[in-house]
Amino acid sequence: MSEIGAETAPPGNRSVHTAPSPGSAKAVDRRGGDPVTVAFICENCARPAVAPSSGLRRRPTTPDFAWPFSIKEIAVPCAGRLQPEHILKALEDGADAVAVICCEEGDCHHLEGNRRCAHRLDHVGKMVEEIGLGAGRLLLFHLPGSATEDMALGLSPQAALPPNPDLERKIGEVREALLARLQNVPRNPLRAPAP
Repeated sequence: MSEIGAETAPPGNRSVHTAPSPGSAKAVDRRGGDPVTVAFICENCARPAVAPSSGLRRRPTTPDFAWPFSIKEIAVPCAGRLQPEHILKALEDGADAVAVICCEEGDCHHLEGNRRCAHRLDHVGKMVEEIGLGAGRLLLFHLPGSATEDMALGLSPQAALPPNPDLERKIGEVREALLARLQNVPRNPLRAPAP
């Protein structure tokens, strides 16, 4: 069974969805031992430069994190567009942790999407703490954005900036930081018991 807006999952341990919706976390993997994690990933972080175009809509891409277990990845146009109900719905559906991976400060296509995301996560963290689930279930990570590179490419193909040589290292750092943080996240009491 597939969700509306879902792409075929690529090989490996990824399931990729392109449209966030309040019910988008329903298909999280509920296998016994691995923590259930939903990751909202900005489509503009950690990707190669693309010349801006008013007439074309490119297919969203997210970096390959090579997760050691299944993580539900949901691509979002900008992490600043995430609403509290998206995060709360993922927790209600049994996610042990919700991660948001967004652009670094100063390199957001939408100028301040990463700051809005951080403020919303703080707000939702207070609510989650108040109901007893613990704000430690909400994780925020940053990767290089592509706004600067896209703008340079839009000005002139000769002005294109070289690819970021540290990108793979930074993706690996996010993966390792997420895995380390998941070690301390208890099982979500709202999660259905394993069959």
